[in-house]
Amino acid sequence: MRAVLQRVSRAQVKVAGKVVGSIEAGLLVLLGVGQGDSELDATFLADKTSGLRIFEDEAGKMNLSVADIGGELLVVSQFTLYGDCRKGRRPGFSDAAPPEVADRLYLCFVEQLRSRGLPVATGVFQANMEVELVNDGPVTLLLDSRKDF
Repeated sequence: MRAVLQRVSRAQVKVAGKVVGSIEAGLLVLLGVGQGDSELDATFLADKTSGLRIFEDEAGKMNLSVADIGGELLVVSQFTLYGDCRKGRRPGFSDAAPPEVADRLYLCFVEQLRSRGLPVATGVFQANMEVELVNDGPVTLLLDSRKDF
């Protein structure tokens, strides 16, 4: 399972021109589910995401988590995080999990975050979405449950 975390001052996602999820200060999480991922991967990434200290404390040091600042999360599914661009000019997506597995694990990740008391908004799985954000910092980090990077 892979995630792109962006520290934001605000973010929203629209489907067919209608806002379906929005947050103020917190994290925008683009989440991709890969072949062979399980609930353990969702738990690992939820732990890492909720506890990652990437918000500034009073001394200006990245020392606070999204929970510490009372922040929110917007989680958007993005299978293209498993796009393989090493050969040719068209990405291959064979490493992405099939939609029925990906949807289940996407929802598992969201529920893991909510069970930690975090407010979580979402996009719509498999929909064509427009994501708007104001990246704060900018701070953008990559996570992988298999620790490939």
